[in-house]
Amino acid sequence: GGHMASTFTKEHGLELDGPTATSNLQSTVEDHGHEAFKDVTFGSIAGIVGKFMEYPFDTIKVRLQSQPHPPVFAGPLDCFRQSLLSPEGGLKSLYRGISAPLLGAAVETSSLFFSYRIAQSALQKSMPTLPQGRGEKLPLNALIACGAISGAVTSLLLTPIELVKCKMQYPVSSTNPTASTPRGSISVIASVFRKHGILGFWRGQFGTLIRETGGSAAWFGSYEGVLIGLRRSSSSSSSSSSPSAQPLTDHKRNSHATSPLHHQLLAGASAGIAYNFAFFPADTIKARMQTEELSSSTSSLQSNRPRTTFWKSGMELWRQQGLKGLYRGCGITVARSAPSSAVIFTLYEGLREWAG
Repeated sequence: GGHMASTFTKEHGLELDGPTATSNLQSTVEDHGHEAFKDVTFGSIAGIVGKFMEYPFDTIKVRLQSQPHPPVFAGPLDCFRQSLLSPEGGLKSLYRGISAPLLGAAVETSSLFFSYRIAQSALQKSMPTLPQGRGEKLPLNALIACGAISGAVTSLLLTPIELVKCKMQYPVSSTNPTASTPRGSISVIASVFRKHGILGFWRGQFGTLIRETGGSAAWFGSYEGVLIGLRRSSSSSSSSSSPSAQPLTDHKRNSHATSPLHHQLLAGASAGIAYNFAFFPADTIKARMQTEELSSSTSSLQSNRPRTTFWKSGMELWRQQGLKGLYRGCGITVARSAPSSAVIFTLYEGLREWAG
């Protein structure tokens, strides 16, 4: 009987080899899928909440950036006042065209976190010298590189969404920017496709690429950097009292939730400021390029006019209004991005922690 049993186990032992390998692979794939699902879901939620907070500021920023040369608005507050008093109703005017940006925010945030995580694991695989293993925290310069990669990937998804958003937010009659009738996203998409074909949706891609690549490196970089700084300062103050303080390396990569809430909020806020301040001029030029077709009179001459390039548009703005023109609307952008970035990071990390 014993002999029979041993051959049975031996045979089945041999058989077990194959399925375990495949089930391991399967579980890895499932695991990646599960992580991706979490990134996309939680990133989208965080992005949408952040966007609701900052959207009215964004509308005002676009209206300030795209106004004709003798300005229609005295400044952000005046623009806010005129928008509130507009005939279509204040809230409606400020939240005009929010559907595309909500989609944009969901796509952007989930794509950023998703690509950031994928870039990190790819970097770990390709460079054995880096700390391996899933929970390991990579050095800051590697994290900044991952942020840049993540931004480049995200920019491809963002350009079309932002193009539609800019055209929807920017009123059709440039003489009286608050009075004109808003266009729906479908009519905007149809008209872009009619005029420029499918590639027309990636007009301004160069600007978005520069902004997202550099901006996301700054965004993730300052978030991680500030967290590391805060962690060091708090651990050095606590280590003087307790010798058994954990070394920094014990902190896991994904569980920033080990950092206290106010650290996360502070790091998230600095991320928003760094991101927007560094690449604001690129954004201004892109907003001008994307809306200039609308403001130049829609006569038959327009279709024959040569399209301006990113640099040409930038130089023209520089000549007209100097540095102030490139940074017009920057204060309001930085002010709105600090709280919304703080919320985005904290909410995302919190949801991931909660899901385990």
